[in-house]
Amino acid sequence: MKTLYIVRHAKSSWADLSLGDFERGLNDRGKGDTLRMGKRLKEKGIHPDVMLSSPAKRALSTARRLAEILKYPKEKIKTDARLYHANDDTILVVVRTIKDKNDVALLFGHNPGLTDFVNAISETEINIENVPTCGVVAFSLPVDSWKNVNWKSGKFQFFDYPKAL
Repeated sequence: MKTLYIVRHAKSSWADLSLGDFERGLNDRGKGDTLRMGKRLKEKGIHPDVMLSSPAKRALSTARRLAEILKYPKEKIKTDARLYHANDDTILVVVRTIKDKNDVALLFGHNPGLTDFVNAISETEINIENVPTCGVVAFSLPVDSWKNVNWKSGKFQFFDYPKAL
C-alpha cells in the first residue's frame, strides 16, 4: 500500500513584476498558509518518505516550509522539472518513477494539472473543481510498486485547504 499527498504550491507573490513565473516566491498569505497546513498534516500523523517538487520557487518554498514542520530533511526534497506546470498525464509519469522503498510521498506542483490529476486518479467520482493554493488531496493506493499506479486506482482519503473550516 502506498499513500500519495498532492499539494498545490501556496499563494505566490506578484510584488516584483520583473520576476518571471518560475522565480516568483511566496507572499505573506502563502507563508501563513504553509504553516497552517503543515500543522494540520502533522496533526494527522503524516510522515513522508519522499517529497517531490516542481523546481519553481513557489512550489519548492512550499515544500521546504512543510518539510520543516513535518520534520523531513529539507535537503532531501527532490525536484523534477517535469512537474513545472505539468498536465495530469505527466504527473502520473512522475508518480510512477517514485522508488518503491518510499511508501508515503508528497508531491508539490501547479494547477490546472494537479486538479485534473486528483480527479483522474480517484477510484470514485470526487469532482474537485479546483485545488486551491496550499490545498492537499490524499489518496491511498493499493499497489506494492509506484509503477503500478493507474487512473482510477486511488482511494480518496481527504481534501484540505487553508480556508476549510
